[in-house]
This record gives sequence, structure tokens and C-alpha cells, in this order.
Amino acid sequence: MHDTETLIIGAGVVGLAIARKLSMAGHDVTVLEQHKIIGSETSARNSEVIHAGIYYPKDSLKAQTCVDGKKQLYEFCQSHGLPHKKIGKIIVAATPEQSNALKAIRMHAEENGVTDLRKISASEVRELEPDLQADCGLLSPSTGIIDSHAYMLALQGDSENHGCQYAFNTKAENWKPLKQRGFEIAFGGGNKITCRNLIVSAGLHASNFLNTKENNFAPPTFLAKGNYFKFAGRAPFSRLIYPVPEPGGLGVHLTLDMNEQARFGPDVEWVDEIDYQVDPSRSDKFYSAIRNYWPNLPDNSLQADYCGIRPKLAARDEPNADFCILDQTKHGYQGLIGLMGMESPGLTASLAIADIIHKKL
Repeated sequence: MHDTETLIIGAGVVGLAIARKLSMAGHDVTVLEQHKIIGSETSARNSEVIHAGIYYPKDSLKAQTCVDGKKQLYEFCQSHGLPHKKIGKIIVAATPEQSNALKAIRMHAEENGVTDLRKISASEVRELEPDLQADCGLLSPSTGIIDSHAYMLALQGDSENHGCQYAFNTKAENWKPLKQRGFEIAFGGGNKITCRNLIVSAGLHASNFLNTKENNFAPPTFLAKGNYFKFAGRAPFSRLIYPVPEPGGLGVHLTLDMNEQARFGPDVEWVDEIDYQVDPSRSDKFYSAIRNYWPNLPDNSLQADYCGIRPKLAARDEPNADFCILDQTKHGYQGLIGLMGMESPGLTASLAIADIIHKKL
């Protein structure tokens, strides 16, 4: 007899979505979270964008779950009355050379089922956003923004209403399989809990937790820090503005929060340790990057805001990796599922990822 049927390690947005899905499907679910609140790492430190599903390779998990998750997320926001806006975004080609990159991006999008992108000329860009400079652009009308904290609270509420239990300030330290089906998880003070199913949705810490002396099947996680700077005042834009993507990320883009406050980021800073300090001197590169599409950005208008760290499965200078879901076919343990590399578009894809985990169980 197990203490709980399904144990989830990590109460980030993906873990919360899985907890909701399983508890509503009748599972006995317990969630262990090392912090005192939900979603306090990667899930709380991002751009809060509902992505359309544009950039990811055809048939990848990121492409499939982003497109499906976007639809589900908008419906979830409507049904739960959550703050969100489908404000759209413009992907900007600053030069004729980048215009060719937009063609490839649009082809990727259409292969992924995103068929609403529209190429717009320089004059059309200026008509939509007069302060934006571009050779041309791609308009994505289904891109939006969301209050990620309200979303995560709604996921937690739905799961708790269906019997899910949360244990905060509880760090899972290691795991081992039981002789028969199931797992034993040790946490602080020599305490232990047993479960039939173990789902590791631990974000930045998933690799270290999954790999033990007896097991070493999880790929390494690399830490890519993304710094954000906020604009002092009100920026003259009503849509999200993205440059052509760069290696490791989507470039220094402009996003708006629910209060129409503009922020820029993230950049890509590869780090070896988790550190949430923003170096104000990085703004020098932000100014030059932003002025490629907003040449009238005022001097001294950017203020260090916050940063997030993305759990990436590809190292510096390697192609971006797909989401990784490690199940029995990868490690041989029935009922163990590890989620790796849950970076962007993890928030958008969260409900679709939860569907996949439910089917696997």
C-alpha cells in the first residue's frame, strides 16, 4: 500500500497543470514543492506570453503542445475569468537579409498548424506601430499575454477542489524504486513517502534529482539566464515586438504586461549557478539591440527589472533541444515520468503537456 497514488515533484506551471489534470481524472495526487509558494522559479520569471507555436520544428513536442496548449489556455482563461489579452505580435526583419529568415519562420509555423501569420510591408508595419522600424514583418494575431500568477493559482485551486494535496517547504532529496511497483522518496528530516506513480517536474533541478548512484538516465541541464529591463514610462507600442530569433533564445523582444508596462528581454547569459541578480551594465547591449527596431529609444530609459533561468537540454552553441519526457521506455521503471527542458513555451503548452502525462499513466 502506497502513501499516495501519484506524487509530483515541483509546483511550477507544468507540475500544477499535471496535478490538476490527474486529480480531476480521479487520481490521488500529492505535490511536493521545495519553496513556500507555487511557481517561484522559471514559471514566475518569464515573459508571460501565450505563444502561437511559430518557431519549433515540425512534429516536435514543443510544436505540438504549444499549438494545442494555446487553444486550451485561451479557453481556460475564458472559463476561469483570468486576466489575459490576445494582443498579437510583430516579428521584425530589420534588414533585407532578415526578410529571408521570416520566410523560413512562416514555413515552420504553417507546418506546425499556425496558419494565421501574415507578412506585412514596411508601410503596414508603420501603420500598425508608427514608432517601429522594419524592412518588413510577420504579424501573429493569436499571440497574447497572461497573468501567469493568476493562472497558476487557478490550476492549484482546481486541483485542490478535486482532492490534491500540497506540501510546501518540502524538498525531495532522492528516490528509489520499491521491490514491487512504486517508489520511495526521501525528504527533509529523514522523512519518506511512498507512491505508485512518480512524476518529476522539477525544472532546473530535474536532472540532479533523477540521476542517482544507481540510475543515470537523465540528460544534463544547462542554465541559460535571461535578464529583463523595464522601460521607464509608457512605450508607444500596442503589440509585442520580436526580432528575428537568435541562438539560444528569441532575441531581446518587447513585451507588455497586463498594465501595459513595457519590458525588454530576455537576453541569453549562460551561467553555472542559479543567481537571480540582474547586472545593470547589461543594458548597454539592450540599447543597441532594441534600436535595431526602435531607433528612438531614449537614453537612460531602461531599468534593471528581473531575470529568469531556463533549464536547457542544449549547451551553448548547440541547436535548441525539444522538450524531453522520460517514461518507462527510457529507463524501465513503470510509473516514473521525468520532464526535462521545460522552458519556453512551457507555460503556453502546460495543459497539453498534462494531457500527455495523463495518457502515459
